[in-house]
Amino acid sequence: MTEVQPRVFLITGAASGFGLHLTELILQNGEIVVATDIDTSGLSSLSNQYPTSQLLVRKLDVSKHQEIKDTFAAAKEAFGRINVVYNNAGYGIAAELEAVPEEQARALFDVVYWGSVNVALEAVKFFREVNGPEVGGRVITTGSMLGIITFPLCGYYNSAKHALEGFVETLASELDPEWNIKLTLLEPGIFRTGAVSNVRKIPVPDAYNKPTLPTFVIRGIINDPNTGADPRKAVKQFYKVASLPDPPLRLAIGLDAVGAIKQQLGKIGEGVDQYASWSEDLGFD
Repeated sequence: MTEVQPRVFLITGAASGFGLHLTELILQNGEIVVATDIDTSGLSSLSNQYPTSQLLVRKLDVSKHQEIKDTFAAAKEAFGRINVVYNNAGYGIAAELEAVPEEQARALFDVVYWGSVNVALEAVKFFREVNGPEVGGRVITTGSMLGIITFPLCGYYNSAKHALEGFVETLASELDPEWNIKLTLLEPGIFRTGAVSNVRKIPVPDAYNKPTLPTFVIRGIINDPNTGADPRKAVKQFYKVASLPDPPLRLAIGLDAVGAIKQQLGKIGEGVDQYASWSEDLGFD
């Protein structure tokens, strides 16, 4: 009887929030984690509990492509394989679009969008060329319900997550099924991970300094430490989806996400139906 090997997970953004909780869960289940973050101090407690044969901690700035490549190479050297990549690094900016300097907006995209893109592409290459189709692999990417809906005050984060939606769906459509590589885009609602309360805040521009504007409502949510559901319960679902033989391309997580996404899709459908007749008889005569 062939002994089943523990899976190797590579996690970005592993030192806090969903990444940290998922790392803990995987280790508790006897599997292996390559845990990465731009600041790995949040992983020190786990490093003291688990040997390097089960937990390999590496500093990784996902906005630097070479560091991504080096991390995959280190995982291969240490364990010979990676079975699941959890693509999770990111952060938010809380400000009206007009208030965000372009360099800060581009820096956010370098992490939230391009960082996720480059990790996913490196994972696909690794699964195809190192693992081969008998092993294949999974890429699970943290999107957001804000990749489908939008919140005022979160404009560039909304935009980056919308871009991720298009990237993951396109990548999934391009993969050869024979490679045995499965993609899942998580679309969480609000969870108490620290991500909401720790967004980078920019002062309110004078033109938007009006309590009746929607941005004031979102600022109230961000400043409430009790906002959101339990992330430890959420990562149990993330872990579960990594084991499904035929995982969904998208997975809305949290009743707020499920409700908001359903409502948004309904609005889109209604808008299409309302003006569908405008597209009739547009061919050449």
